[in-house]
Amino acid sequence: MPHLNDISHVLLGKPISELSEIERRILKHAHERRTVATDTNAEFATGLTFGAHLADAIARIGGSWSFILGFCAFLVGWIFINSILVIQHAFDPYPYIFLNLVLSMLAALQAPIIMMSQNRQAARDRFAASKDYEVNLKSEVELITLHHKIDDVLLREIVELRTEVADLTRQMAQHRRPLDGD
Repeated sequence: MPHLNDISHVLLGKPISELSEIERRILKHAHERRTVATDTNAEFATGLTFGAHLADAIARIGGSWSFILGFCAFLVGWIFINSILVIQHAFDPYPYIFLNLVLSMLAALQAPIIMMSQNRQAARDRFAASKDYEVNLKSEVELITLHHKIDDVLLREIVELRTEVADLTRQMAQHRRPLDGD
């Protein structure tokens, strides 16, 4: 079985010492005929903290139509209660200063949480792209290996055919000599 350095020269065109860590790992996986494909979502999620999961859940809820519709219903209810039901003793009369404070605090908390979730999504995308690169590189290595194997088989068949043609030519020449002598 060829050495990894020889395989590196043939498949990637450079010695193993010049390969990146990913290329070395992929070459080793290909040499050992092991897969590199993984579930990137599950692999990425294993490193997330409780806070990261919570931020993702809040971002998922805060960015949904059900949240928007529910919050609109809350605002309409707030205005209805403070403008119509309790005209005399409203706890937040028009111009709804307390509501403005609540909305400002909600926005101040929700925006960084959503940004954390978006940053994590960008990191997840980079992680998935890295895994895609690994799978693509392994596919290329495997295709090059297959091409080499096919080329070897074709060369062997060509050598065998040449040998057979040479044998047939010799046999024909031997059969011609007795005919030439007649």
